[in-house]
Amino acid sequence: MLGKGRNSAYTDDGREKISTLIGKETTFDGDLTSAETIRIDGVINGNCTCEKKLILSADGQIKGNISAQSVIISGKVDGDIVVQGKLEILSTGKIAGNITAGSLVIDEGAAFDGRCTMSSAGSGSLFGDSKSE
Repeated sequence: MLGKGRNSAYTDDGREKISTLIGKETTFDGDLTSAETIRIDGVINGNCTCEKKLILSADGQIKGNISAQSVIISGKVDGDIVVQGKLEILSTGKIAGNITAGSLVIDEGAAFDGRCTMSSAGSGSLFGDSKSE
């Protein structure tokens, strides 16, 4: 199974089918959009939008914003993250950007530099829609 080995921080229960895989030696320039689960082991220079789960491995990097139903971060993100469900930042994860999430789990050893806004599951919207009074 992908993800096993030296970074045992991420384990999947096997119910999630990964439809898109960006390999370790791959760099993708541009915005990435998927209706299914994405796993990133390489580098993305652009925004990532995923209707299901986005998994960023310890070797992965995203230089752009992320929008997804749920996200697991083991690698490095330089951008904002909007998650309707759960965002998990594992011990090897590093985020420089703002977070909006329904729920948040940060493991010991993870790094987060930004602001965090918690939203009710199912409420809120993706980038650019903030409520201020």
